[in-house]
Amino acid sequence: MQNEKLRNVAIIAHVDHGKTTLVDALFKQSGVFRADQEVTDRIMDNGDLERERGITITAKNCSITWKGIKINIIDTPGHADFGGEVERSLSMASGAILLVDASEGPLPQTRFVLHKALEAKLPVVVVINKIDRKDARIEEVLNEIYDLFIDLGANDEQLDFPVLYAVGRDGVAMYHPDDERKDLTPLFETIVNKLPGPSYDPDMPFQMLVSDLDYSDYLGRLAVGRIVNGSVYNNEPLDCIGPDGKQRPLRALKLQVYQGMQLKEVEKVEPGEIVVLAGIEDVTIGDTICTREHPAALPRITVDEPTVSMRFSINTSPLAGREGKLLQSRVIEERLKKETLRNVAIQVEKAADHDTFIVKGRGEFQLAILVETMRREGFELSVGRPEVILKKDADGKPIEVTDIPAGLSENSGVKNSIKQPVMARDISRAGTEIYVAPYYKLTYDADGCCVKMTACAIPEDVAAKLAELNK
Repeated sequence: MQNEKLRNVAIIAHVDHGKTTLVDALFKQSGVFRADQEVTDRIMDNGDLERERGITITAKNCSITWKGIKINIIDTPGHADFGGEVERSLSMASGAILLVDASEGPLPQTRFVLHKALEAKLPVVVVINKIDRKDARIEEVLNEIYDLFIDLGANDEQLDFPVLYAVGRDGVAMYHPDDERKDLTPLFETIVNKLPGPSYDPDMPFQMLVSDLDYSDYLGRLAVGRIVNGSVYNNEPLDCIGPDGKQRPLRALKLQVYQGMQLKEVEKVEPGEIVVLAGIEDVTIGDTICTREHPAALPRITVDEPTVSMRFSINTSPLAGREGKLLQSRVIEERLKKETLRNVAIQVEKAADHDTFIVKGRGEFQLAILVETMRREGFELSVGRPEVILKKDADGKPIEVTDIPAGLSENSGVKNSIKQPVMARDISRAGTEIYVAPYYKLTYDADGCCVKMTACAIPEDVAAKLAELNK
């Protein structure tokens, strides 16, 4: 069944394609604010670093109402380093709005977020934004979007996506580029008519997947997520199932749902709704909250592995203590562990040196934001240079995963990717051929696209050069 009174929509895009600006316009036209109320730009970017840098760092939830239907909006980051925020946010959505700049077209993060949306089997509404730009190339960009859908393996149903044209800054959307530019009514109607309400099983008891964590000075830790099945009542005894599969009893002391940008306390929450549970201490992102009588775990949230690491350690310089008050390794470790609870893309390991911690993330920018946040919180520490995380084979040699065109998979017997020595890409380039040790030869066309992969033995001279490079 579907809850037709509700829509859970994630807004996804490459950075600076206009997500947060569009959300501002949705707020203003849905009646969240009074007509005479002064509202700042980029309402959802309420963090200091977000406003200073002009980007969204953490995903945020809010809601609007259109003709009696509640629309929960999830504003996601567009920067690649915060892809973990996108992945966990999509677990709460039943549909997605893909925003694409009418001039720039699909960019790398567009590919990433769309891949995750299609992987989650979410219906997608495409909005080509900023069509008022002088360098807008609307038809070309639309064709590029279709090509991207096809390249990502979208099925016929996914390829039949609605397309709208918008100028988010002006708060207008159209079914066709030449339509009169009035307001966002076409977007509201498309969300309601083309995106489904969240599905649920009426025979299943209460189940909720924890997709985010927050903290209140008055209520303690807050668990945020979508109710997958069933309903929950205020002060109801529940169980939490963690990564170890063990059940931990808890009680929902307070139930809250999003109303505009605020939280509203309620006594009962229906299936499909995004809810905030208060009074839950021992919970992490990916846990399942369910009834004690019928405990059943949902599939946990998974994100792509970290790609960059950085060493965090205590400041041992003679000037220690002049810039911050939180210096001890114990408090630094506690702060880093707290970060892993709220950010599924961050991993922390203790180094051989007890005063040093290895922090892994999705990119240098993500780690830089963490460092700056801790500095503003009063921490003082030393950090090392970012290092690329290399996977290693059984022999301890670094490897990397190289994507192979889908059309080559069947012939090669390799699905989606192969592993190769990190230096292999440069060992031999005879014309348009690259040998990938030890079993494959890749052939490229004039445009640099791999057109053929052949299983073969590596020539002796190439193998010798590879061995030399990998010493």
